[in-house]
Amino acid sequence: MQSSNPTAAPAPAAILPPAIRVSRVGKTYRMWSTPGARLLVPLLFRAAGLLRHAFPPGARRLQAAATRRLHSHEALHDINLELRRGEALGIIGLNGSGKSTLLQIIAGVLQPTTGVVETHGRVAALLELGSGFNPELTGRENIRINAAILGLDQATVDARMGDIIEFADIGNYIDEPIKTYSSGMVVRLAFAVQVHADPDILIVDEALAVGDAAFQAKAMARIDRILSSGTTLLFVGHDLNVVKAFCHRAMLLERGRVALDGLPDEVIAEYLLRTHRKALQERRGEQAAMSLQPLDDGYGMEDARVVAATLNRATHATIRYGDRVEIDLKVRLRPDLRHPGLILDVMDGKGLQITGRRIALQPVESVTEVPLWVAFDASFQQGIYRVRLRVVDSPHPGDTVILARHEGGLSFEIVDDSRAMFTGLFPIPMEIRGGA
Repeated sequence: MQSSNPTAAPAPAAILPPAIRVSRVGKTYRMWSTPGARLLVPLLFRAAGLLRHAFPPGARRLQAAATRRLHSHEALHDINLELRRGEALGIIGLNGSGKSTLLQIIAGVLQPTTGVVETHGRVAALLELGSGFNPELTGRENIRINAAILGLDQATVDARMGDIIEFADIGNYIDEPIKTYSSGMVVRLAFAVQVHADPDILIVDEALAVGDAAFQAKAMARIDRILSSGTTLLFVGHDLNVVKAFCHRAMLLERGRVALDGLPDEVIAEYLLRTHRKALQERRGEQAAMSLQPLDDGYGMEDARVVAATLNRATHATIRYGDRVEIDLKVRLRPDLRHPGLILDVMDGKGLQITGRRIALQPVESVTEVPLWVAFDASFQQGIYRVRLRVVDSPHPGDTVILARHEGGLSFEIVDDSRAMFTGLFPIPMEIRGGA
């Protein structure tokens, strides 16, 4: 069941319904053993029903024959969630966990097999961008049709047409048939229509992973602007930094079931633990996978992890631009690691990696705590930064097995505003001639 009421008068804040409510939703797909079974199975079930009273043994045999040719796949099982107005939820999980299926059900593209979905407000769904375009019509004509589908009246479409065309940035192609567009141009146009519809609910499924870097940056900025106006966001993607940057909550799906629902950092840590356990199992067996355990600041193995870490003799330091950052570590290693190493990354406030270093360590003959000292100048813009540490076994960068991951334990804040010296997060050497 799907309900939507974008034009209803706003209720008092205390009794406003949630933007999205999903109650006991499940989705099961029928799968046929052969193409011919799609025709044969209904006939067998029908015949079994007719013989149920007259000849029960025959009815049972026909029903068994039909069942052998019919299989089912449960994509979602008993999903429950509520999303308040202005809240942002990120859904993560491995491929095949049911993420996209859930979004399509909430967007109204699919009907659930069981359960109920309610949405309150105008919904913009960035699913398969451009899938609703008519290839024979021009870009401008498709804008009008898709905007009307989203609930915009003609006057509003006319008023926003220029902004949509400018955002899509496809030049004179806007008056050419869609069939002449490249895939990137279709994505730009579809995204532009959706984000200019002033949605109450924005549903995004991997849409930020398409297009070139410039388009991705523009898309991120636009979504940030939409969220600041109070739009509810439901996001699915493999970019965990986007989940951290935009989402208040996160949900981990595994085999169509909710494995964990909570704060983004907690859910992402559990997802990474399960992902790396699976990778270890495939490469080094079940015993190695199960030795990977959750830690206060991530996960690791008892005999392969960072056991002590300080930054300027503390876990958090407040410093000036250009001050020295000194990190003291003790890394526990076991003797079977042929190419042990440590990867140290500096992350910004949104979880984006801005710099880092791979540090090779010497193999050990027994379980040993290896001391390590790393120092650098804090030549970054004003803000809070954290240090991520990963213990690895890596003969070369293309073959890296992560044995431990620590993040959030060390951080520093730069209090100086250095925008007069450089823009962005950190300076790079430049030669400048001319000017004032």
